Amino acid sequence: MTVPLLGRPPRAATRVPAPARGRRVGRFAAGSTAAVVLTAGLASALLPLRSHLSVATTALVLVVPVVVGVAVGGFAAGALATAVGFLVYDLVFIPPYYTLTVSSAQDWTALGVYAVVMVVVSRVVDRLEATRSEAQARAGELRRLFDVSELLVRDASEAALLDGIVRAVAQAFELEGAALLLPSADGLGLAASSGTALTDDELGALSAGARPPAGSHLRSVALVASGRPVGLLALRGAPGDGDAGEELLRAFANHLALALERAQLQEQALRAGVLEEADRLRRGLVGAVSHDLRTPLATIKVATSALLDGDAPVPTSDAHELLELVDRQADRLDRLVANLLDMTRIQAGALELRRAATSVAELLEDALGRLGPSTDRARVATDLPADLPLVEVDRVLVAAVLANLVDNALRYGPTDRPVTVGARPAAPGKVVVSVADRGPGLPSAPGEAGLFESLGRREAGGAGGLGLAIVASFVEAHGERVWAERRAGGGNRVRFTLPAAR
Repeated sequence: MTVPLLGRPPRAATRVPAPARGRRVGRFAAGSTAAVVLTAGLASALLPLRSHLSVATTALVLVVPVVVGVAVGGFAAGALATAVGFLVYDLVFIPPYYTLTVSSAQDWTALGVYAVVMVVVSRVVDRLEATRSEAQARAGELRRLFDVSELLVRDASEAALLDGIVRAVAQAFELEGAALLLPSADGLGLAASSGTALTDDELGALSAGARPPAGSHLRSVALVASGRPVGLLALRGAPGDGDAGEELLRAFANHLALALERAQLQEQALRAGVLEEADRLRRGLVGAVSHDLRTPLATIKVATSALLDGDAPVPTSDAHELLELVDRQADRLDRLVANLLDMTRIQAGALELRRAATSVAELLEDALGRLGPSTDRARVATDLPADLPLVEVDRVLVAAVLANLVDNALRYGPTDRPVTVGARPAAPGKVVVSVADRGPGLPSAPGEAGLFESLGRREAGGAGGLGLAIVASFVEAHGERVWAERRAGGGNRVRFTLPAAR
């Protein structure tokens, strides 16, 4: 994929930039100085032994400054070192000494071989150094591309990815600053930056799609993925290394465009998932509310219609009974609405638990009180050991849990069989509370978690309706769990854990 580069310098600008020329001059000076100093030092050390050394031995020793000069300063420094070594070799070690005169053909041959060998050595060492430097540069590019490739597979938020993109570009190319602009309703907006920040004029020009202002030393790189623009990089300070830097920058732009597109697609998928979950919750809530509220509303409607029917007067005793029925069903509706509001606040993280140490017996008493005086308390049996530890819970919410479970058991169980509320110490720091009945049993396999799943993940209707979803929400708000099982001989047993008080 070709990434368009905005504000790209003209072709003539591909010549060696000033900073690169400065580095080359400095390298030549360092290599030349090292070669000259080393040549002088070695000549001084060999001078006392001149009469005992052969011409070939001296030439071999003077190879060292040439190699050092090439390694440090490049071929030009090596050539200078060769010239200096040639002069020192002729003046100091070939008779007659301290003159440029050469008296024998053997000495001329030695000087010629020295010069040729040193030039060849300079060229070979220079090529080796260039190859090593190029390999290091390629390794650096691979490291940079690997750092960017990590952005493609990293599971991070879009904000973290944007910051990672600008930091990676600024560090990889040693820029003064980098900024990322993303499309918005008004053009391009600043999403993340690193290093020197953009000025208002620069940001305004880039946002409008124009070239950076003159003298700003900015360049812009378009990020394109799947044939569409996904962003714009603004770079302060151009990458070095000439055309190689340009090619690496383009490769960076391609990788970053893919990473940005992936993050945007993930964000869109997340939003779609949230909307789908909200729609599923809405459908489940409507179904559950219609199930749980239909019966009390129908009862209230029938009772009030009978009381208001002037053609068929209701006896006083029957009227009183109908009013009590209306009162009970109104209380039940009030409990359902209050529990539903608490469950919604818990799921939204807006309800803070008010934990306090209390006994399971007190929680059960609160639950029966919530059910009202019409509850057949004689059918509620308890199995609570005297040494049962206290529990540290939100008393209102756990009482609502017990009220929902006991209400379900009383309504759907046989009227001649009791509902048993029991509790036992469990694992360290836990108490298991159970509500058991002899009703028709679970509508699914024993222990199936779907019975207590939230409204959006279970079919509305069935025994419990809103009640069991509320139970699950209140128990899970304490960090505990709830499950159900069939009893031998028929009936259900619902268990849930509570934290024991310290």
